[in-house]
Amino acid sequence: MSEIQKIDSSIYSFAPIADFRSKVLILGTMPGKESLRMAEYYAHPQNAFWKIIFNLYNIPFSTDYQVKRDVLLQNGIALWDVLRTCERRSSLDTDIRMEGPNDLHMFLSSHPGISNIFFNGKGAARFFSKYFTDINLPNQVLPSTSPAHAIKWEQKLAIWQIITRT
Repeated sequence: MSEIQKIDSSIYSFAPIADFRSKVLILGTMPGKESLRMAEYYAHPQNAFWKIIFNLYNIPFSTDYQVKRDVLLQNGIALWDVLRTCERRSSLDTDIRMEGPNDLHMFLSSHPGISNIFFNGKGAARFFSKYFTDINLPNQVLPSTSPAHAIKWEQKLAIWQIITRT
């Protein structure tokens, strides 16, 4: 495989959603194919992320991406991915190869109000542990909002409630 082919097969994460009010950081691994196509975090219609966020704050659901972003920011939530780039054939974290991390050190230094990190699934936590052993903020793994992570909706929502108590 030539170097050009390797570069062409790489995918890249999005810029973080965050502002001065951010106190909680939710980290995913890397946007899936539908999210990359739509240029929106958690764009797959079966991913429960946005449905969970709107439910946590008792806000009527909206498909408008700007409204989704605003709900996060108004509630002190920052959103980003552990990885900046990788190669991956599918949307599954288990297919990630040749990954490179985002600069979480710089991000956290520019968002000093963040006091807790939550991982959207075990994959994000695993890559965080691989690259960021020196970040000592309280953190917790939440069940993935991906449709591939099959636990009942009510169970996911109940576990995700913890972000509203930080």
